[in-house]
Amino acid sequence: MYSPDIIVEAVINGLLSGAIYALIALGLTLVYGVLHIINFAHGALLAAAMFAVLVLNQTAGLDPYVLILVLTPAFYVAGYGLQRFIIGPSSHGRDENILLVTLGLSIIIENLLLAAFGSEMRSLSTSYSFDVYEVGPYLLAKAKVWGALASLLTAAILWMILARSDTGRAIRAVAKEKVGAALQGIDVKHIYAVTFGLGCACLAIAACLLLPTFYVNPRIGNAFVLVAFTIVVLGGMGSIVGALVGGLIIGVVESLSGLFLGDSLGQIGIFLIFILTLLLRPAGLFGARA
Repeated sequence: MYSPDIIVEAVINGLLSGAIYALIALGLTLVYGVLHIINFAHGALLAAAMFAVLVLNQTAGLDPYVLILVLTPAFYVAGYGLQRFIIGPSSHGRDENILLVTLGLSIIIENLLLAAFGSEMRSLSTSYSFDVYEVGPYLLAKAKVWGALASLLTAAILWMILARSDTGRAIRAVAKEKVGAALQGIDVKHIYAVTFGLGCACLAIAACLLLPTFYVNPRIGNAFVLVAFTIVVLGGMGSIVGALVGGLIIGVVESLSGLFLGDSLGQIGIFLIFILTLLLRPAGLFGARA
């Protein structure tokens, strides 16, 4: 039996990891809340963002945290362009077409990464990758602490944008009723692209926060997106608060499962939560019932 200190430390580390998971899920739930579709390219775009961090770190020597300032606007523009000029026009207004297009984009991006970088694991090393904070009897990785704080700050900024800005009000109007929003003069196609761009910007920030402590390969996005889907289902499809709370819960569940069951079985708890949520509360913790 583990001592209480070990269990508490596992919970704290789970919360730190869960905050970054929540940031990945935020992009997914935001796109679903407005476009009402699942973005199957989400994981591949995350992998692309992580490789962008790796390449810029190795070629230009830029710190992953500094790269947030570079890659966030770059991936916003890329996401905007993907939705406005590829996903939107090729869908012809049909949701099932959007699903197929994003699935196709996922396959293309993943294979381009495989062709460019191969399938081997890669990582980058920073001066703080293995540094820890000593908080009483607990050892907390500095990169995870700062990653969690940055994730919570990003979530707060995103909430402010949606709640207080004109663009945010337009996004909420389109999410609620796109026909009525269009009648009020809102450019629905533009708002769709802005939303997709914001989702990609969240992925860019998450990639910068992950790389100091995680490895990357072209398929790494698949692992993260499965966790993100679970978080979105648990928190409630389209709910920003749900994604944040769900991410923290899933992070703790993963950490405790890894502690008691071993690393190889650590994700069993996540998928048990996924199944139980679908059985007992399909709308999620904060989702609206149909």
